[in-house]
Amino acid sequence: MEKVKRSESDDPVTEVPEPVAPDPEVPEKPRRRTFSAQYKLRILQEVEACESPGEIGSILRREGLYQSHLTGWRRQREEGILNALKSQKRGRKTKDRNPLARKVAELEQENRKLKGSLKKAETIIEFQKKVSELLEIPLKEAENEESAS
Repeated sequence: MEKVKRSESDDPVTEVPEPVAPDPEVPEKPRRRTFSAQYKLRILQEVEACESPGEIGSILRREGLYQSHLTGWRRQREEGILNALKSQKRGRKTKDRNPLARKVAELEQENRKLKGSLKKAETIIEFQKKVSELLEIPLKEAENEESAS
């Protein structure tokens, strides 16, 4: 801080500090304030204890709060003090997973794989039948017995 003389004509030299400019940087994204359940309950108790008309406003100014905070916190308290006033995690809620879901998925995958193998085997057998008909090669007796019955 630089010291600046107020006036040179005065006998006692009064030094006044030069004012410091505030930091003009603004954060990219403002940080959302979060309030603990204990803090919310304490403020609600203070507000409910107020008797004169201006006390609630002075509490709100002192704490940097709005009337809408009190309204929301009262609603949360009515819904359930401990559960509603806990800090809640923002974002998508996690789904409860069925303990058998993983096993079912594995079995379904295995089923699809086996169906694919069966289809390939049936295609090969059909191809072999057609080739044997074209070349006039007789099929094994076991296959003839199955087709006859």
